[in-house]
Amino acid sequence: MIINKLTLYNFKNHSEKKFEFSPQINCFVGNNGVGKTNILDALHYLSVGKSFLGNTDTNNIKKDEDFFTLDAEIQNEDSEDTLKISQPREAKKVIKKNDKSYDRMADHIGYLPSVMISPYDSNLISDSGESRRKFLDSMISQTDSGYLYDLIQYQKTIQQRNALLKYFAKNRVWDKDSLEIYDDPITKSGTKIFEKRREFVAKLNPIVQNFYQIISGGKESVSVIYESHLLEGFDSAQPDRKFHELLIESLERDRMLTYTSKGIHKDDLLFEMDSVLIKKIGSQGQQKSFLISLKLAQMSLIKELTNKTPILLLDDIFDKLDDTRVAQLIKLVNQENFGQIFITDTHRERTESVVKKINEESIIFEV
Repeated sequence: MIINKLTLYNFKNHSEKKFEFSPQINCFVGNNGVGKTNILDALHYLSVGKSFLGNTDTNNIKKDEDFFTLDAEIQNEDSEDTLKISQPREAKKVIKKNDKSYDRMADHIGYLPSVMISPYDSNLISDSGESRRKFLDSMISQTDSGYLYDLIQYQKTIQQRNALLKYFAKNRVWDKDSLEIYDDPITKSGTKIFEKRREFVAKLNPIVQNFYQIISGGKESVSVIYESHLLEGFDSAQPDRKFHELLIESLERDRMLTYTSKGIHKDDLLFEMDSVLIKKIGSQGQQKSFLISLKLAQMSLIKELTNKTPILLLDDIFDKLDDTRVAQLIKLVNQENFGQIFITDTHRERTESVVKKINEESIIFEV
């Protein structure tokens, strides 16, 4: 998948910007604050329909404007598609491919897979499990259209169950039968999500380990471990049974807490180095190496599972890494044939030097 052209209208700090891209390397250079990362965010929007910075859609509309629009031309193996994302201030977002709106936003996910490497990745190590679950869900959703549907259904049902638990507490009533209505849909979608997460992480882990050994020189061993309430005592012959048991066992606890305390919405990823959490013993350099390994593994696995080469978005990456790690990253990107790459940097000379080492066709845009 190649993005040939992109036009931004009223997106963040850009009134109008037009680009014609190289199929290989594209660099955006300029001082801090000029909107380089915003261009990468626009590319991320094309991929997953939302900001990688976590902004609400309307917050990405330029100040004092009524809408933003992103227009792109995407090259497939067989044809060229047009992609348009529009966000009015007073209406819902619309994504159109070849002038046809998607029936469901989820249907767009996976069409143009992407991987972002940015300074914000450190949050994956330092933040709570929620950020790592979102990262895991984002990875799998780009490879499995059914996964995102199951996830949406699960989250809706959990919200309904939690609302009922809060209603019972507020009104000092209790109706166990009404609550049990949610057990079957929760266990059905939740178990499918659990099995796909477990399978995906099992494939991801050795790829992360391999990339980390290359980047770090093989000094430490790292692991990505899937943690879930469903793992203990799970029976693949009766996959729903474990989840049903969890809901029954935690019923009184849920009643007191007024929310569903057990389930795949509490899953986490453990990032370990030599069998200890990397956030406890890893240096900044080791953590950065791990995160780059994780993202490169994500890219490799998406490519393997979908037969599509994701676009690679590198935000301010060379300011955050030492020369050795930059050299290793460049070498890996070159060796793995990672397809179209977009880079932001504050130093044109450094960017030109990096691009020459990769030895591919490139365009440098002054922002």
